[in-house]
Amino acid sequence: MSTNSAEENIPQMSDGPLFVVGVPRSGTSLLYALLNQHPQIALLYEGDLPSLWPLFLTRRSKSQWLERWNFWNGSVERHQIDTSRIPPDVSDVRTATEIAYKQYAQQKNASIWGCKSPNQYDSLVPLADLFPNARFVMIRRDPADVCRSIIQASKDNPRFKQRGLALRVLLGSYRLQIERDRLLQRGAQVHELQYQDLTRTPAEELTKICTFLGIPFHPSMTSLQNADRSAVMEGSHNTMVRGETIVASRKRSEVLPAKLRNKIERYKNLWRQQDVDGATSHASEGSHLPKPTLLERVYDQLLYRVLRSWDSFVVFVYCFAPIKLLAAYRTWKGDPHVMRFASAGERFRTGTGSDNQPQVKQANNVA
Repeated sequence: MSTNSAEENIPQMSDGPLFVVGVPRSGTSLLYALLNQHPQIALLYEGDLPSLWPLFLTRRSKSQWLERWNFWNGSVERHQIDTSRIPPDVSDVRTATEIAYKQYAQQKNASIWGCKSPNQYDSLVPLADLFPNARFVMIRRDPADVCRSIIQASKDNPRFKQRGLALRVLLGSYRLQIERDRLLQRGAQVHELQYQDLTRTPAEELTKICTFLGIPFHPSMTSLQNADRSAVMEGSHNTMVRGETIVASRKRSEVLPAKLRNKIERYKNLWRQQDVDGATSHASEGSHLPKPTLLERVYDQLLYRVLRSWDSFVVFVYCFAPIKLLAAYRTWKGDPHVMRFASAGERFRTGTGSDNQPQVKQANNVA
């Protein structure tokens, strides 16, 4: 094939990334798998490189920031990033993200590049500052169902046993809409959908997303058959994404503790009155409960800020602490996959990393 012919087959990449966002367990993984069925879309699965922006506060070599990024959650290995195609002088988070994410999209010959992440639900405006041409697809789910899903997922994944995770997603559901409103005020391109609509009428919802993205609808998007799940972490918490069919929410035994269930309902009543959260506008069995008191709201907001500040602190630790120390900590915590990423870091340091890196199926970046 001639050089000109090869260049003609290279897709014209979109000007900005596509970010699929939502709170944890709100359906971002399912939406990711369906969107990636489209031949023009190639999203990373929780690449999260923009979240690791402290990596670039000091000038690091390519091998150093790649090592840290891969150690965080195995993104380089899981997505088979060809590190040889990343220029050696990349030293800022925007350039690093754009080059790495586009390189992944080129593997699929796709034009729309980006990432799905449940970790940036309350920091979308800084993401838009970093990428002014970014587009956002935002998925929402009833906070009670999100918390039920977290409890179910915690049975086999320590990530979902984090202290305060339920409060993170409860108030995060509120923060998500605040971020959406701010994005719209800035003129950013935002599309919003509900999890229950995606599972009940996937063709209709995905057609709307394709219209938003300016691409034709592709029939394969409505099915999980033959979907590429190679970058998706293993575990029963991702059973639906790894299945072959889209399963609408079904009635299950109640797993929410009464105290948490009542708190969620109180906040839903408050937000319903304020018309804040579209996902909870319908009446529910807890609609008779009083709104949270001012004291409860102040306390919860303070705790939420502490928890999210802790999350940011963890990012800084992972960006600057000695990797051997971090690996030892993960091993102490019982992460059986940590040494895979540590050995991959050694390959980056010695310059032996390649585009034929072994595929890693599971990761855990929880402190």
